[in-house]
Amino acid sequence: MKKNKLSNEELRGKSMQNKNTLNKNMQNNEIQNNEVQNNEVRKRGPLRKKILQGAWLFALCFVLLPLTAFAAEAEPEYVPAMYATFWALVPPMVAIVLALITKEVYSSLFIGILVGGLFYSGFSFETTMTHIFNNGFVAVLSDSYNVGILVFLVILGAMVSLMNRAGGSAAFGHYAKEKIKSRAGAQLATVALGVLIFIDDYFNCLTVGSVMKPVTDEHKVSRAKLAYLIDATAAPVCIIAPISSWAAAVTGFVEGEDGFSIFIRAIPYNFYAILTIVMMIAIILMNVDFGPMKSHEANARKGDLFSVGGRDSVQEPENGNPKGKVIDLLIPIIMLIVCCVIGMIYTGGFFEGEGFVSAFSNSDASVGLALGSICAMLLTVIIYLIRRVLSFTDCMKCLPDGFKAMVPAILILTFAWTLKAMTDSLGAAVFVADAVQKSAGSFMNFLPAIIFLVACFLGFSTGTSWGTFGILIPIVVNVFLDSNPQLMIISISACMAGAVCGDHCSPISDTTIMASAGAQCDHVNHVSTQLPYVILVAAVSFVTYIIAGFTQSAWISLPAGIILLSVVLFGIKNREKAT
Repeated sequence: MKKNKLSNEELRGKSMQNKNTLNKNMQNNEIQNNEVQNNEVRKRGPLRKKILQGAWLFALCFVLLPLTAFAAEAEPEYVPAMYATFWALVPPMVAIVLALITKEVYSSLFIGILVGGLFYSGFSFETTMTHIFNNGFVAVLSDSYNVGILVFLVILGAMVSLMNRAGGSAAFGHYAKEKIKSRAGAQLATVALGVLIFIDDYFNCLTVGSVMKPVTDEHKVSRAKLAYLIDATAAPVCIIAPISSWAAAVTGFVEGEDGFSIFIRAIPYNFYAILTIVMMIAIILMNVDFGPMKSHEANARKGDLFSVGGRDSVQEPENGNPKGKVIDLLIPIIMLIVCCVIGMIYTGGFFEGEGFVSAFSNSDASVGLALGSICAMLLTVIIYLIRRVLSFTDCMKCLPDGFKAMVPAILILTFAWTLKAMTDSLGAAVFVADAVQKSAGSFMNFLPAIIFLVACFLGFSTGTSWGTFGILIPIVVNVFLDSNPQLMIISISACMAGAVCGDHCSPISDTTIMASAGAQCDHVNHVSTQLPYVILVAAVSFVTYIIAGFTQSAWISLPAGIILLSVVLFGIKNREKAT
């Protein structure tokens, strides 16, 4: 019985222990469950908080979105205080004057750019710098048209290096020495080649320069004179050639009319272009030079083709293959002409059914010239390899050499394009357009001469002919279309002539820059020597446009201009003899 009682007690004790253990386990489980729940709450807390914050942010954006849109629409576009005033023309004039005074192009152009940026920003440093780089350098170098021109320049430089290294340029120089016996003959041959290559002014400048340098150097023609002959047969010839990139540009600005027909009818009234060709032939045959060109030509006769200031900046062609032949120059040039013509009409839709003339009118000169020059260079390399004139390694060395030769032209072009961007942002075009429209009602017969002067000034200040066309030609069409169609033709021609005149002599003109590069002449020397020649032809053209405004006949005004120019040249020749 005792044993059983103890056993019962033990049993009761064990049951109590089991209960206590069970209670502890339950408490532990509750504690663990509470901890798990607390952990889940802790985890869900930040998540809920983030969700709520996101919802509030979304709601806030949704509420404020109409307000921000309204604010964006209501915010006025920034207009500089000097917009469409005479101050818009000050930056390019500063650059031009400094370039002519200091004989240093890069710093002069940059100072002009800086002045334009300051005028635009109201003399705020931060806005000036961002405007110059974002809307200036970066914008012009990312423009597809400008990039195409730069590609064309580099490839032309490489082709010139190829022809020099192959010995083609030297062989042509020896051949021309036997055929061309005088300085006048060398200059006339340069003019003839420039007239024949009328497709595009860029192409003209670089091609004529690379071909004729050996000839003119042999007959001791100064590089400044060669640059003038190249420049004077570039834009002035292209502007009177019906099949050219310039004709395409002009016809595109005559809205609502048959632009190509108007361009054809305006050719006899393009007095500056015609008189420039007459001027070149006359000074060559009469053997007369004046202004700074006279000293350059005198130095050239003594053996100094560059005169002062230009020799250090000119890269002379390397010694080429002594076994080179004239065909090594002619084949690349012919392929270049053919490929560039095909490239231009290709961009104009010729192979899609367009006619030849209309394809030129619709062409993209930048793309066409780049495509054509690339194809011509590849064909040139293949032909040289087949003929074993150059090795593949030598051909590839010409690529960086050509780029190096074009670096000065590329730098000046970049600065000039940026300066034009600064001028455009200041509303120079709007200022000139308003001035022309206000004066259109009076002096109707004098208006062609006035338009010629305005176009000269605008082309000289901005360095662009095509931009001048785009500003003035629509104004001329609106003024004369319903009143006097014949005077409209004369005024359109005066606009084209003035734009070419200003572009011809402007230091920041891309054509002037390429003429310097084509002749390998110091740029400031080229500008300063040709400026008196351009001013003379411009003055005679101005008088001729006054005559044309009253007579409205090319058969009367053009012969009068030629006679006047001849008389002036004879007077200069007699004065030079007397001194």
